Amino acid sequence: MSELSGIVTHDDFDGVAGAALLSWGFEIDEIRFAGPITISKAEIPITLQDIVCDLPYPLECGMWFDHHIGNLEELKLRGIDAEKIPGRFAEARSCVRVIYDYFATQDSMPEDFSELADVSDLIDSFAYETLDQWREDTAANRIDRAIKSGSESRQAHARFLRSIVFGLRDLSLSEIASRDEILDRAQRYQLSEAKMLDTIQKYRVQIPEDSNGELYVIDTTAFLQPARLDKKLIGLVDRTASGYVEIKPVFREGRKSNNVAVSMSLALHMQQREHKKDCGEVMRVLNIGDGHRGAAAGVLQGSSAHDLQRARAELPGEILRIWKSL
Repeated sequence: MSELSGIVTHDDFDGVAGAALLSWGFEIDEIRFAGPITISKAEIPITLQDIVCDLPYPLECGMWFDHHIGNLEELKLRGIDAEKIPGRFAEARSCVRVIYDYFATQDSMPEDFSELADVSDLIDSFAYETLDQWREDTAANRIDRAIKSGSESRQAHARFLRSIVFGLRDLSLSEIASRDEILDRAQRYQLSEAKMLDTIQKYRVQIPEDSNGELYVIDTTAFLQPARLDKKLIGLVDRTASGYVEIKPVFREGRKSNNVAVSMSLALHMQQREHKKDCGEVMRVLNIGDGHRGAAAGVLQGSSAHDLQRARAELPGEILRIWKSL
């Protein structure tokens, strides 16, 4: 194995926390952030000196840590045996859990990492039992909101995320959550919730075949600027829907493209009863993305404005059909 010198990780709580464990375990300080599409399209350089975390397997890398079943299926289609890739893949509620288990035999592992794995399981699988639990001002929830809060530039946000990586590596959750920047960002994110609630109500799409209102669908494909939206807030608007879907345009360098992003999550009350619904499976059947049982996302590629409009018209019904088949 080549000498490892960098970590490429997902830019969400699970990816940031996973990078913290990897930075500790392999003594690496070079951290880069990316989304799944960036990796799938090979838009950033990754070499055998890099560890890839919570993302699809790239063209090559030194080690790979992940927990998404869809990424494992993609490897099979490429004829790659995941067991032969250095690192660890496991079906788990978070990538942090996979990495934690990888290092579990080391006696020197900080005790704080156990708590970090627990909260990552909760946040990444969206396994909250109640809406109040999700909105509670815990250290982990505060850091998660701060991560979701925007920055003035991509570079500035990467610097902020790196500070969280090193903080979670060296300090406790409560110490990081007490930082002024975390408090300010988390508060800013909470203030944006009022605008999100307005969008959720104004841009709901009623699916004619969904007489019981099982899916709450929001369509912002007509927007000319990116709009931040947390679908979990739908629970404040409609407590009966079982699944939440957001359909929105993809922006590239500030310009609206013809691609459509789709994200989906289960309602909180679904966490408290037995069911066979699986958001990740919906994305996989659509062949546009991947995710977990509780939350998933994907992108439908389009070559023209007509493709975007067709997706806008047809996707809600297609998602409902797959949902009902599960």
